[in-house]
Amino acid sequence: MSDLLTAYADLDAEIEIQKDGTISKTLYQDDSLKVVLFGFDAGQELSEHTAAVPAMLQFLDGDATVTLGDRTIDAAANTFVHMTAKLPHSITANKPTKMLLMLLKGAKPNG
Repeated sequence: MSDLLTAYADLDAEIEIQKDGTISKTLYQDDSLKVVLFGFDAGQELSEHTAAVPAMLQFLDGDATVTLGDRTIDAAANTFVHMTAKLPHSITANKPTKMLLMLLKGAKPNG
């Protein structure tokens, strides 16, 4: 890739879901942004945690349950979530799921 841009024509092809596993691949990172592609097999989860910076989730395919503080949402293809820094959250894949995580490292902590 050039220093001027980063491009992926087919995000689906960038990661292969592992049987009974969770896999991640960093697609881009600089001082203000980190972009990570995740693949979850059915039943896999990221247990409750927080991020020090605001974050966005973009679900590319699959079906997952996302808990954000005291709220739970169903996430399928084309679901978008923005969360402020330090919001407790967890993700459980109900079926194989691919998700893009964007950590906004240059943003103000309160979103």
